[in-house]
Order: sequence, then structure tokens, then C-alpha cells
Amino acid sequence: MKRTEKEQLVNELSEKIKSAKALYYTDFTGLNVKRMTELRRRFRRAGVEYVVIKNTLALRAVSQSGLTAERLRGPTGVVIGTDPVAAAKVLADFAKENEQKPEVKGGMLDGKPIDTAQVKQLATLPTREQLLAQLAGGLQAPMAAFVGALNGLLYMFAGALESLRQQREGA
Repeated sequence: MKRTEKEQLVNELSEKIKSAKALYYTDFTGLNVKRMTELRRRFRRAGVEYVVIKNTLALRAVSQSGLTAERLRGPTGVVIGTDPVAAAKVLADFAKENEQKPEVKGGMLDGKPIDTAQVKQLATLPTREQLLAQLAGGLQAPMAAFVGALNGLLYMFAGALESLRQQREGA
């Protein structure tokens, strides 16, 4: 690559990193082209970008975006996503299916460095949609119980009125 191409690539990657909430570094050694294509396809479906770039350029882009990163060694793929949980889930699921490849080297979450264990913990969390559904269910449960209690009171009142009516008709 020419110097201007490298600078343009670094600038583009830096802009993507600034808008991303999650940044994970992976070692993709051992993955063939077919598996890499499948991994990229899964990331794309989840709204996540996967970039393979030289370590020096990746570090330059990360520092240019105002963040600090650890020294990278070996082949590196950079996962850039706005939803940290979705990106971690895709990465963890793919690694389970493919003999723990790609291997997570570490990453950054909201500008703070995280390690491999923390990326794996993120992968176990429910997605944003699932959390919102759980919250809605939690908010709905007390209201549903209240409606059920009121409904029970109405049935009891209706039953009392019916028995009073029958008692007066019999008298």
C-alpha cells in the first residue's frame, strides 16, 4: 500500500472506532477463507464490522480516535460494533463452533480496555431487546396482578348481589 492509502485507511478506521461502543481484537490464525467469510457474514447480520489490518495501522487508528490500546502481536482482526453484547455473542458463538477460533486478544468497551474474560462475560448477557422485554414483563406483572385482584372483587360483588336477589325473591 502507498502511504496515502494507508493514511486514508487509518482515518476511515479511526472514524468508525469513534462511533463504536465496542472494539475487540482477535487472532484469526487457523481460519480458512470459507470460515472467515462465514464469520464476516454473521458480523454483518448483527450490524458489526470485522476488519483485518496491520497491527501498526490498527494501533495508529485507535490512538488517533483518542483511545489507548495495548501492543498487538500476530495477525489481528478488529471487531467494531455499536452493540457490545451482540458483537461478543457472535464472536463467542462462532468460536465455539470452530475450535475456539478466532481467539479474542482483548478489546475496549466505551473507551476502557477489557480483557478476554470480560468479552466472554459480555457474550453471556442477554441482548438489548431481551432486556427490554424482561423490563416490560416486570412492569406488566404488578399491573396484571392488580387487574386480577379488581376482577376478583367484581366477581365477588356480583356473586353477593346475585345471592341477595335470590334471597329477596324467595322471601
